[in-house]
Amino acid sequence: MSDTIWTTVPSPVGELLLTGDGRSVGALRLPDTSAPAAPAEGEHRDDDAFAEARAQLTEYFAGARTTFDLQLAPTGTPFQLQVWDALCRIPYGSTASYGEVAAAIGRPGASRAVGLANGRNPIAIIVPCHRVIGADGRLVGYGGGLDRKRYLLELEASALDGNGRDDLLGAGHAP
Repeated sequence: MSDTIWTTVPSPVGELLLTGDGRSVGALRLPDTSAPAAPAEGEHRDDDAFAEARAQLTEYFAGARTTFDLQLAPTGTPFQLQVWDALCRIPYGSTASYGEVAAAIGRPGASRAVGLANGRNPIAIIVPCHRVIGADGRLVGYGGGLDRKRYLLELEASALDGNGRDDLLGAGHAP
C-alpha cells in the first residue's frame, strides 16, 4: 500500500494500530504480549485518519456494535481474500471451525489452508478471525493470544444478553 498512514486506538485488549490509506483500513494490528504494535518503516502517523474505524471499534468494545461497516483493503492471495470474506459472514457472538469455514467457501478439504489464511488475517477484530475455533470446540490459534481471543468471544456473548451462540452463518449452513 503506498503512502500508508497509521493511528492508534485504545481498547480493552491493548492499543490497536490501524493502518491504511486514510480511506480504507489495510491492517489492524494487535500488540504482542510485551510491546505495543508498531508501524512499519515508511508509514506515517495521522491521528485524524480513520475516525469512522475508531468510532466503530469503540462501539464494538462497548457492546453497542455487532457489525463493522468500513472500507477494507486487506492484501492477500485470492484464497486468503476468500477466507477473510467468509470470516466476515460468521455472525457476531457465533463461532465456526476451520472445517466449517472451508466448507462455506466450497473447499471442504482445505481446513489447514483456512487455518493458515486465518492466521495471516491482517485486519484483526474487524475481520473476525477470533470467531474460528478448533473442530472440538477448543480455542486454538490466535495471533493476539488465546486470552484476547477468549475476551473477544466473551464480549460478544455477553453483548447478546444470553441469547447464546450459533454455528457458522447462523445455524451451521453454508451461504
